[in-house]
Amino acid sequence: MLGGAVVRSLADSGLHVRSVDLREPLEPVPGVDYKIGDVRDRAAVQSAVAGVDAVVHTAAALPTYSAAEIDSIIVGGTRNVLDAALLAHTPRVVHISSTAVYGLPDVVPTTEDYPRSPVDPYSRAKARAEEVGEEFRRYGLCVPMLRPKTFLGPGRMGLFAMLFEWAEEGHNFPVLGKGDVRIQMFAIDDLVDAVRTALDAPADIANDTFNLAAAEFGTIRQDFQAVLDAAGHGKRVISVPAKPALATLRLLERTKLSPVYGRLLHKLMADSYVSIDKAREVLGFAPKLSNRDAILRTYDWWRCNRTATSKSSTGRTSREPWRQGALSLAKAVF
Repeated sequence: MLGGAVVRSLADSGLHVRSVDLREPLEPVPGVDYKIGDVRDRAAVQSAVAGVDAVVHTAAALPTYSAAEIDSIIVGGTRNVLDAALLAHTPRVVHISSTAVYGLPDVVPTTEDYPRSPVDPYSRAKARAEEVGEEFRRYGLCVPMLRPKTFLGPGRMGLFAMLFEWAEEGHNFPVLGKGDVRIQMFAIDDLVDAVRTALDAPADIANDTFNLAAAEFGTIRQDFQAVLDAAGHGKRVISVPAKPALATLRLLERTKLSPVYGRLLHKLMADSYVSIDKAREVLGFAPKLSNRDAILRTYDWWRCNRTATSKSSTGRTSREPWRQGALSLAKAVF
């Protein structure tokens, strides 16, 4: 989803773009050199990187993948990309990391100086991939590392498809506790702009690590309510007792009857936002869109594309709705 957006932006600006992905593009851009390959395949990655001036590394596994897959794709794949760039004398690789490397920080807003404290296979792999990036910086490669919060926009589904589906069908939507925690997100358009900024900035500025997120954000209740309001059924965000709900969701996760993973459960119970001062002051990047803008743009896209995307859903990418499992039964209550 992110890779496709970056490809479109770069190609629209007149650059020659080569795209490497596991699948054929859903919306091919004229003039782009599309290749099919796995980031874990060293030979394929080296072939793709040959002759390019810069690389944007967006390949990753979702938190719902197995621990072995997450590690091989995120850590092994990152090493393959950076190895290939070094061998090809490609001077710059923009690496998309994640604020997940902070784990469950007890300080907000969280700055880039906060220690990496991963808590699950996904966040541990993201943290280790950053360590690989820092290793290659020492070899002379410029590796801007971007740590976005959860990003939203046209093409994004995943768990958000559950909110959109319930809103469209006229259901209320539950939140844990009061729903008054502040959860920062990020618009895909802004993330693409940040990638462009990291590609263009002088190496001595870009070769650093930056948090990326919306500057304007409210509570999770406010953001979810905006979607329900846009659906037009007069439905509301409903509070559910946190402790019993958490216990149920943890049981469903262990039995693989829910896609809601552990770290997300903790995030929904506490404020989760980062400082973007460094990106503004050092990189010269400032986001344009708020949480509300991002989630409503995503909902608008979903309304136009839900039939086409749901027919072929495997739940393996962020462009597909993740299977709700037992959570779909809760519709009868709300």
